[in-house]
Amino acid sequence: MDLVAVVATAVWAMLPAYVPNNAAVLGGGGPPIDGGRLWRGDRLLGDGKTWRGTVVGIGAGVAVGLILGLLRAPASALLGISLPAFSVGALFALPTGAMLGDIAASFLKRRTGRKRGRPFPGLDQLDFVLGALLLAGLADPAWFGAVFTLPVLVTVLVLTPALHVSTNAIAYWLGLKDEPW
Repeated sequence: MDLVAVVATAVWAMLPAYVPNNAAVLGGGGPPIDGGRLWRGDRLLGDGKTWRGTVVGIGAGVAVGLILGLLRAPASALLGISLPAFSVGALFALPTGAMLGDIAASFLKRRTGRKRGRPFPGLDQLDFVLGALLLAGLADPAWFGAVFTLPVLVTVLVLTPALHVSTNAIAYWLGLKDEPW
């Protein structure tokens, strides 16, 4: 697989996982998942992790995956490569895993004393990716193995932090986020 095919496959396969956290920022709010509960004196997750944001994020990721399914044939023809189709398991696992990875990171941030919105380099850029990949691998191992070859996985792990930093900076500049990370 050539470089263009690897990068295109990586971005295509991860789009349902890339969208949920951004959608959650736009459509979030409401009651926090942790209900204000404390663990060892600190919030479990914080006010930034809400039920509405989680549902909106997962729904947006699934919608992106469905749209990509409709665009797969023309996009593959345009690029001259075969872009992957999403299995039903992957379609739901990628955005759900992304949201769960972000929630787990919030839990870890609270345990290390970081307040809401404070940076945790590395974790902030890859939490949702690890959650998405883990859940997709569990939900449909055959699909996962066929799509996420070693070159595609490496590309995802290298490309995602750059995409994450740039999209967060844009969201901050547009006033959609309180911090640029």
